[in-house]
Amino acid sequence: MTPFTEKVINVIRNIPEGKVMTYGQIARAAGNPKAARQVVRILHTMSSKYNLPWHRVINIKGQIAIKSEEARYEQMVNLQAEGIEISEKGTIDLKKYQLKH
Repeated sequence: MTPFTEKVINVIRNIPEGKVMTYGQIARAAGNPKAARQVVRILHTMSSKYNLPWHRVINIKGQIAIKSEEARYEQMVNLQAEGIEISEKGTIDLKKYQLKH
């Protein structure tokens, strides 16, 4: 595992309940601000293995970016269970819920 991957996993693990981070924000916190797509791949391949709170990661627009309807619904339910409000348009207020990092 690369040092960047380890850092990404650590950043994601430390997103507290009731907060979200964007892919780009995680990439910056892990030391590579241009690696948002790499964060997506790490989440996709390692969430189960490392029991990551994947549902707390959203895109820069405050939206759930998962294409699978089932996974998208699961993410919405998990976020709402943590007290995060999702608008009718499917967006999350980043000013209110984004972890400042």
